[in-house]
Amino acid sequence: MPDRVAGPRSTSRPAAPLATWLERVPLSVRMTVYSTSFLAFILVLLPWLAHRLDVHFPSLHVELGAGRLVGVVIAAVALGIYAASSYVLTHHGRGAYVEFDPPREFVAVGPFRWCRNPIAGSLVLTMLGLALTFSSTGILLLFLVGMALAHIQVVLLEEPLLRQRFGAPYARYLREVPRWIPRRPRGSAP
Repeated sequence: MPDRVAGPRSTSRPAAPLATWLERVPLSVRMTVYSTSFLAFILVLLPWLAHRLDVHFPSLHVELGAGRLVGVVIAAVALGIYAASSYVLTHHGRGAYVEFDPPREFVAVGPFRWCRNPIAGSLVLTMLGLALTFSSTGILLLFLVGMALAHIQVVLLEEPLLRQRFGAPYARYLREVPRWIPRRPRGSAP
């Protein structure tokens, strides 16, 4: 399969002053800053705040014992998927995966052949892993809210924008690749 799916390049560019500044910063630096900031907020600050529910409402706490190890494995695998997906989108998309600095190319390779949203899905799955790891009802609630918000963001914002940006190749991708639950790509060896 080719590295890039044939299709139009995005004509979207960040706002002029921001674009000028961002284009002078190497993509690897931009991605490091974006990822570090985003992950610190999503996977450290928010879970810490959610875990406070368990501290203030001890009756909500459920001890999982060995289930904590399952949580560590889920979180580690999900973070690996996040890292791989981020790399593929940045490398093949020739841009970051934030709307103010979007990829320039449509990407349907690597994890994106298995499901359309491996980055968002892996972050939500990491949240589930954290909930199990810390036996935290608060983080579990955050996981449930995160699932709903990720779905709403993808359906109402991301998919219409990408359909507009990349046209027919993206419309075909929507028909062929599942949104959340990974499926082996058609035509790939078992």
